[in-house]
Amino acid sequence: MRDVAIKVVRFGRFAGSAALGVAFALQTMFPALAASDKVYTIGNYPVEASAASAVVAKDKALAEGQQAAFRSLLKRIVPVTSYKQLSRVTAVSAADLVSGFSVRSERNSSTDYIASLDFNFYAPAVRALLQREGIPFVDDQAASVTIVPVLRQGNPPVAKADTSLWRRSWAGLDLTHTVTPVSVAPLKPVIHADTIKMLIEGDDNGLRILTQEYATSLIVLAIVEPDMSGKSMVVTLTGQDAIGPLLLKRTYRISDGDVAYASELAAVVALGVLEGRWKAVKGGLTANAATPAAMSDVPVWAATAGTSGEPVRVVVEFDSPAQWNDMRAQLLDTSGVEGMEIATLSARNAEVSMRFPGGAAGLAKAVGGRGLALASIGEVWVLRSANY
Repeated sequence: MRDVAIKVVRFGRFAGSAALGVAFALQTMFPALAASDKVYTIGNYPVEASAASAVVAKDKALAEGQQAAFRSLLKRIVPVTSYKQLSRVTAVSAADLVSGFSVRSERNSSTDYIASLDFNFYAPAVRALLQREGIPFVDDQAASVTIVPVLRQGNPPVAKADTSLWRRSWAGLDLTHTVTPVSVAPLKPVIHADTIKMLIEGDDNGLRILTQEYATSLIVLAIVEPDMSGKSMVVTLTGQDAIGPLLLKRTYRISDGDVAYASELAAVVALGVLEGRWKAVKGGLTANAATPAAMSDVPVWAATAGTSGEPVRVVVEFDSPAQWNDMRAQLLDTSGVEGMEIATLSARNAEVSMRFPGGAAGLAKAVGGRGLALASIGEVWVLRSANY
């Protein structure tokens, strides 16, 4: 792998829109404006392509990469409850919105190009696009939160600072440009097992000790508890972020012994929880996200008010984390879905429970027009993409 520190700037075309044309003019006149909009950079984004030559492969990787990075940007700043509206901008060319990119690392052969890039999008142009389409977004960054990766295992369980897969999974994320910036810190020896037990149980005394020892009120322990015999790992987020107290527990399946993949997926989901809580409050989507009631197993961005409807439990099957995020967003955006909870999550499926008028049969009809297919297989209801 060849690491480089060269920044390559490429200005977009901004064709076909007077508003975007003005944005382009502003960018060329005042390039410093873009530098302050951190959330509009998608950092450490992997790209890869093969073609008849290395030059063509690189061009292909950049074109496909910037389009995929643009989708990631939209998912970052648009609340999950508005993901459906993003269909109105799927035809937009990311090349018209990219102000430049930088190369973190790259390697190539005569036919392949593989790299990790930072894509910079011109904030005024993206804002203008979303405002024109009436799509809500949140691009204000929250105050930075300290994440402490912790490994907890044994009987009785012993907690220690994780310096392996779990910490590396967090370090591999773009923690600077997210709407909820994160810094990663080690577990201090003064945080004993009894304190961690209090935090896991939602005891305010544990949170008080944690904030005092780290001299910050914005700190979250990310505790991983692997169970190789059960082929699963439990991840608990406990502490306090910019919204308020947080206590969230999720179980992830370890498929084919791939603990690294499960760890990476869990870190992505955990960062998404922090982002979702912030967007829900900043976007005015929930009135009680900052209250102690938010300390539950249901993240703020997934909770809906009310308890009507029949209980439904489904297994969601997907090909990638991106497809899972899309399917989850479709479910959350389905009118009538309430109290959605994720019981387990693995590389290819998730067990999800919720309430819906008419139960599973009613939900099957409701999601049929959303590109999803819910069918009963034996005694299990399975949700798949209609193109599965």
